[in-house]
This record gives sequence, structure tokens and C-alpha cells, in this order.
Amino acid sequence: MNTSLITTDRLLTALRAAGEPTRLRILALLAESERSVKDLTDILGQSQPRISRHLKLLADAGLIARHREGAWAFFRLADDGPGAAFAQDLVDKLDRSDPVLVRDRMRLDAVRRAHSEAAAAYFRRLAPQWDSLRSLHVRDDAIEEATRRMLGQDRLDHVVDLGTGTGRMLEVLADCAGRGVGVDLSHDMLRYARSRLERAGLSGFQVRHGDIFNLTLEDGIADAVTIHQVLHYLDEPERAIAEAARILKSGGKLLIVDFAPHGLEFLRSDHAHRRLGFAREQIADWMASAGVELAAHEEFPPDDPDAAEIGRLTVSLWLGRRTGEPATRVNQAEEAA
Repeated sequence: MNTSLITTDRLLTALRAAGEPTRLRILALLAESERSVKDLTDILGQSQPRISRHLKLLADAGLIARHREGAWAFFRLADDGPGAAFAQDLVDKLDRSDPVLVRDRMRLDAVRRAHSEAAAAYFRRLAPQWDSLRSLHVRDDAIEEATRRMLGQDRLDHVVDLGTGTGRMLEVLADCAGRGVGVDLSHDMLRYARSRLERAGLSGFQVRHGDIFNLTLEDGIADAVTIHQVLHYLDEPERAIAEAARILKSGGKLLIVDFAPHGLEFLRSDHAHRRLGFAREQIADWMASAGVELAAHEEFPPDDPDAAEIGRLTVSLWLGRRTGEPATRVNQAEEAA
């Protein structure tokens, strides 16, 4: 059966949902990346109730999908079903040079910059005490032991740590890797990480300034990539996973450490978190889209049964393997075109 076929009634519903200027603009924006209601209100300059009504019509028509995290909801183009194919076909037919769509993308870029700048300001304030603050949420010894175990006993030639922060993960992996590179956008974090690596005498390990979404590293250079407690700060975690997959060798390992889903809303306002944790299936789907197969998943709940009330969270580890050859920048550009 052809799953892209759509019944008359559903097609009429989809046409009515998409056949309105703002809703068509929303589809174009969601084709760029997953967005929250607030993002869309900022970009489109319309009220939250109005945007919410548009989103409900698009979701009811099967053109977009909704994912709730605590008090927030994120929306993206539908992943499957006839509505998904129809929405993608509509977006593919849009002229990207249309002035309205160009302005929307410019506002989207401004929203992304604002989110990045808010996170950078947070990191600037906290760089010196970052590891101690992180330990409020993470059992570091258990997570670090699991990191080494999941990456395996074979010596790694080249590891890359994305969003390296203080460089702690490079220290953790120094005894099982020949060389390593940590990438971070915060100059304050990088200064601290460099001094820390120098004190530890890790001459084969370095840190550099870089954008986790657009690395200057070559395709397929890394035996392993780690993303440790970073994704929940990112506007578009799936883009970071895709970029990590690009620099992995065939058979290379991607290890993600982050929080399991939770409902601590204060982490958004007080600690610059964009996402309230991730489900196993969500990370697995993003990995699969990037050509990485989920090989293992472990969870580490806090010891204290009342930990969630005082801000201690369950930590998840996802280990993936790169299947086939890594995607090149050219191929990724062609797919986006």
C-alpha cells in the first residue's frame, strides 16, 4: 500500500489547513527546524493564542507533529503518514527567495542568536565553578565510569568532545585515547579548559573555539564523539547530532550524556536549559536520521528518592555507532536544498 496516498476528506482538510498565509509560513519555518510556540510568536509577530490556533489546525490535519516538554511544546513537520508527505511537498515547492520567507528566516536566525547569547552569558558567569554546579545533578564518578565502559576497551586514536566546557571529558578519556579535541563556543570555558589540560600534562589534547552546529573538523576523522550534558542547552539538538555523525568514521561511536525527561521548569529560567531532558526514543530517532544506530542506553537515577524535589535528575547515556560512510558537507547541503 502506498502510504503517501491520501483520502479525499484528509486531502481537503490538509488543503484547508495549509491554504492560509501564516500557516504556510509556519510550515516553511518548521521545515528549517523544530520550534516552540514562543519562537513562532517572536518570528511571526503574532499573539500566542493566534499562533496556537494555527498550530492546532496544522496538527489536526496531520501536517505537523507536537512534542511536549513540561510546560512547553515543540513542533516540527510530521515525520510519517500522508500528511507528512503532503507537507514536505508543499515546502519543497515554495520559492525560498520569496521576500516574506526570507524575512522569516532572518527572524529565525535572530531567535537562534538570542538563545545562543543567553546560554553564553550563563556560561561566562559560571565557568570557574561549572564542574561543582554540574555535580548537583550528576553522579560524576558513576557517569564517567560508564562513559569509559560504553566506549569499550579498544584504544581510540582520535576523540572529539562537543561542548567541552571545562574539558573534563577529555581528562576522563585521556587514558584510552591517543589524542583529543574539545570544541566550545564559550571563550571563558575554553580558557579554563586550557589551563586545566595544561596542569594535567595532557599535551595530546587541545580545545578550540567552534560552533557545534558547523564544525571546522573534516568528515569522518573521529573514532568517537562525546556530547556530555550539552543537548539540553541547544535550540536544535538534532542538528548537533547530525554534525557529530558527520565527523565520525564508519563504525565510530557517538556517546551522548544528558538528562532523562523531567518537569523542573526553573531550569529553563534560572539555568538556560532549552529542553527538559530527552526520551530514549527521541535521541534514537535523531541518531537514526544522522546515520547512527543506537547500540546501548543506560539510565542513572539519583540515589535520594526525594532528589527531584531538590534538583537532582536522572541521567541517561546513549551509545550509537556510525553505519556506512559519514555524510559529507556537500551531501548535507544537497539534502537541504
